[in-house]
Amino acid sequence: MADLEVKAIEKHLRLSPRKVRLVIDLVRGKGVDEALGLLKMTTKGSSLAVSKAIQAAASNAENNFGLNREDLYVKTIYADKGPSRRWRKLGARSRIKPIERRFTHITVGVSEKESA
Repeated sequence: MADLEVKAIEKHLRLSPRKVRLVIDLVRGKGVDEALGLLKMTTKGSSLAVSKAIQAAASNAENNFGLNREDLYVKTIYADKGPSRRWRKLGARSRIKPIERRFTHITVGVSEKESA
């Protein structure tokens, strides 16, 4: 069952994908418990959202597929750009200053480590 990958998706997070990717790179390839411990000590704001997505994927693997939590690791994790909210703000001398609020979709895939 090593090729089985269980996924969880967090959508429409009010965070920039560029800032989320900084946190995601820390936990890629690590065990689930190790990744959650690392995210707990990280001071970035997006670490809470990433840990929530990893916990959701681990819970899906335990409850739906009967996998052992100690054997799970973060196989794939990435942050995609979601929809953006754009509007304009008037600046000095009637000029327009564009404002864009970015949203993120986080996808996490966990899998079981292959036993030797």
